[in-house]
Amino acid sequence: MPTSARPVDVPTLEYYLAVSARSPIAVRLVLGHLLRMLRKDAGIPAETAGRFIRGSGAKISRMERAQVTCKHNDVTDLLGFYGVEDTQVLAQFADMVRISRQPGWWHRFDGVLPDWAGKLIGLQEAASTIRTYEVQLVPGLLQTAAYTEAVVRQAYPLAPQGEVDERGELRRIRQDVLVRQDAPRLWAVLDEAVLHRPMGGEQVMREQLQHLIKMSQLEHVTIQIAPFNRPGCIAGGFPITHLRFDLPALPDIVYLEQLRDAEYIDKPEETQHYRSVLDSLAHAALSPQESRDLLEHILS
Repeated sequence: MPTSARPVDVPTLEYYLAVSARSPIAVRLVLGHLLRMLRKDAGIPAETAGRFIRGSGAKISRMERAQVTCKHNDVTDLLGFYGVEDTQVLAQFADMVRISRQPGWWHRFDGVLPDWAGKLIGLQEAASTIRTYEVQLVPGLLQTAAYTEAVVRQAYPLAPQGEVDERGELRRIRQDVLVRQDAPRLWAVLDEAVLHRPMGGEQVMREQLQHLIKMSQLEHVTIQIAPFNRPGCIAGGFPITHLRFDLPALPDIVYLEQLRDAEYIDKPEETQHYRSVLDSLAHAALSPQESRDLLEHILS
């Protein structure tokens, strides 16, 4: 008989739910983390836990890494196997399972949203800090509607207007994360090339640069420009998004987008490497005020 796992107290679970409830993906990650912690504290190998719920060690790994949505019966059985008996704790876990299985608001855009991109939206909804480095385009959270339409039309030249509008609406709703009461901090470093790439024409770019200036004046938004004339502002030529959370159950996550898929990295040694890259870029780039001055100079 395995040793019982240490108790998971109700206030902690209530806190996790309160902070992550707006994002089913975040709840799924928290749930997986807690299941892994309880299993390890109980001294139970993944293969043994998997057999207990008529599955395998691989199934337990997928549940703990939030690669699948957990079933209520599986979680209940595992908690009992791990020695969790407190009815209030079990009720909190039941709430986690219920929320983690709900579709996020972005699912109504499934027709235009790749499967791998929905996870990013859910993580951004739960993040306390979003750091990003962009080399070609203005970050999606900072784009104007006209700029977004130009980007969509370039990426999908044969798309009908209805699809273009739907993609634009998805981007607009995503941006609401920056105007809510408990908005995350956004720290964006943009390669100077982004400012000179004429997406949508001169007027669209002018409006976009004006919007960047306006957004940079928000207390929780920092925008820095990595200029052409500073060699330290080179980081491999690909965009990086680093997400940090107020939940101790969630590790930092790095999002790397490719042409037709994306990679999510959560191993601490790897996420720390990308964080160091972002730190170096921010150190080498223009200060926030110098960046605003450059934007205004381009507009003049």
